[in-house]
Amino acid sequence: MDGADVLGFWAVSILFVLIPGADWAYAISAGLRGRVVAPAVAGMLAGHLGATLLVAAGVGALVARAPGLLGGLTIAGGVYLVWLGFLTFTRPATPQESAEASTGSSRARWWWKGLGVSGLNPKVFLLFLALLPQFTSRFAPWPVPAQIMVLGLIHVATCAVVYLAVAVTARRLLSARPAGARIISRVSGAVVVGLGVALIVEQLLR
Repeated sequence: MDGADVLGFWAVSILFVLIPGADWAYAISAGLRGRVVAPAVAGMLAGHLGATLLVAAGVGALVARAPGLLGGLTIAGGVYLVWLGFLTFTRPATPQESAEASTGSSRARWWWKGLGVSGLNPKVFLLFLALLPQFTSRFAPWPVPAQIMVLGLIHVATCAVVYLAVAVTARRLLSARPAGARIISRVSGAVVVGLGVALIVEQLLR
């Protein structure tokens, strides 16, 4: 793995992170609630890091060769996204932070939800499985698992910058527009539900 491999992977990683999806919707929802941004983003980053660890450990290849296991993971992730999107749609966030949003228990819940958004998203896992090994080299001084971890950490750092920027931008643009915040929150919830349903239907039609 040389500098060109790192830059090439980083370019692909940036494009992947910049595509709006469940992660963006969750970051926007957290941004509208204020103090839960840090734990929400940290949870999503933990999910991406977990996927990196699995691929580096070789577990990813094992799961990819077990269609039943991967299909079950996909359906479970889809159900989780539908549930999370439904909650976001029925309980739209507003820029006015409630007392609950500043408590430790609420922050912990946002961390766990963030972990589920990325950690239970099989698309993230499959992308890592297909993407990370292509930018490694068996002839490099570092072993392949170590190279995968370095690339994974670069991806996690990119996610941190983008997700925080999305959350902060949502907070600033909609802080004085509660009606707009509710609309954006409901749209985000609908997007997450749609992604979850698409994952489930994709598996059921196979």
